[in-house]
Amino acid sequence: MKQKTAYWVPRVNALVILSALCMVCSAVVRTVWACGETAISRSTFWLQILLPIAANLLFALTALMDCRERLYRTAIPVWMGCVFFAVKALGFPSRLHTVLCLLLYALVAVLYTATVTGRVPSQVPLWFLFGLPMAYHMIVEDRQKSGWPLHDWLPEVSVLLCMAAMLLLSLAMKKRPMEEGAYVRRFGDRADGRRLRTLPPIFAVSPYIMKTRNTSQNFIQDHIEITNIERYIIEKRRAGMKNFGILHVLLASYVRACARYPGLNRFIAGQKIYCRDREVQINMTIKKEMTNHSPDTVIKVTFDPADTAETVYRRFNEKVRQVKDAPADTSFDSLARAFNLIPGLLLRGFVFLLQAADYFGLLPRALTDLSPFHGSLYITSMASLGIPPIYHHLYDFGNVPVFCSFGKKRRVYELRKDGTVVLRKYVDWNLVTDERVVDGFYFASALRYIHALFQDPWQLDQPPEEVCRDQA
Repeated sequence: MKQKTAYWVPRVNALVILSALCMVCSAVVRTVWACGETAISRSTFWLQILLPIAANLLFALTALMDCRERLYRTAIPVWMGCVFFAVKALGFPSRLHTVLCLLLYALVAVLYTATVTGRVPSQVPLWFLFGLPMAYHMIVEDRQKSGWPLHDWLPEVSVLLCMAAMLLLSLAMKKRPMEEGAYVRRFGDRADGRRLRTLPPIFAVSPYIMKTRNTSQNFIQDHIEITNIERYIIEKRRAGMKNFGILHVLLASYVRACARYPGLNRFIAGQKIYCRDREVQINMTIKKEMTNHSPDTVIKVTFDPADTAETVYRRFNEKVRQVKDAPADTSFDSLARAFNLIPGLLLRGFVFLLQAADYFGLLPRALTDLSPFHGSLYITSMASLGIPPIYHHLYDFGNVPVFCSFGKKRRVYELRKDGTVVLRKYVDWNLVTDERVVDGFYFASALRYIHALFQDPWQLDQPPEEVCRDQA
């Protein structure tokens, strides 16, 4: 990426709140003005009333919700507002005034977008871009309108509030410290991933041909020889890592594989391919108690590809302990209960709206962090149930690209080359994958690497030498 600067607002502070409040007040003032108009044409309604009100409210909502991670999204309502002002300028009696205003609005749209997307190294030009026209409007233009009735002043007040809101937000912007070569988010990215823009054509086209995860599934049956894993588990338990087991080794191995093969951490949403980079999100369904009447709940744990087995063990167990020890329901349970209160037909429509929002990347991060259908891997243990692993389908809602199921231990007598018989232990595990994410050679290479980790799990005690970044 060429841009070296990323702008953000570290937290929702007073300036951001005032900016959003000014935009909401601008929408209210314009609504009051529209209600007092006796005759409004269709073009006036759409371009001079509905468009600016929508831009006001969208700007306020985006500033409050996305100011930390996706401040660049505020450029969308800014462009909407510039279209409104440009249409308004076309009605000015002076041609020179019209041309100058059109150039100003174009400058606002271009410079604001270039700044919030990181292509301008300083936000100071925005202060003058919004502050000087605002001062000119108040000191020069508005003095010429003294004596106007209050109703005629309302559009002017609405415009001033817009300028004040944009000035306040530009004052609240700060530069995020960036490492050399760090990625700067831009349009097309999602809250939970960045879009891969340089993929081979076959990968870019395949999501449009194979449209759903269920019709793009590959099924893999595999088994793990666990002699070294059991030795590793015994060492960890003697070191004080209570209940350390095969699940933790599987999780740590998959997380480590994402460090060398970052394509495992891709997902598809809206027929586009994205990567989570340094976030590996693992989902798992658990029970608070191992009884038939105990309800299921879902935990989601976020790992870094550089995490060691001890870090994976600690983070995962802390999450499980929080769920099992908490007397109240988890956030996921509360969300599911809220959905259950919606009548069936309305719930169907509501889920459709959620799917549409997810398709366009509009779901807030808070919701995708709760959703069991969004993540890098969904894993389920059949070992605790004493049965072989199942093939679990992928979900068409959300973006989980891999579902892993592993079963109980089994013993097998095998014949060695020298004719002697040896007893070995195996754990079977099945994988269901979205074939559109990476090709078969890539996934086979990653699977061989995971098997190498199973044979020498002590590698997981040290961070990887390098965490590869998905270069697509």
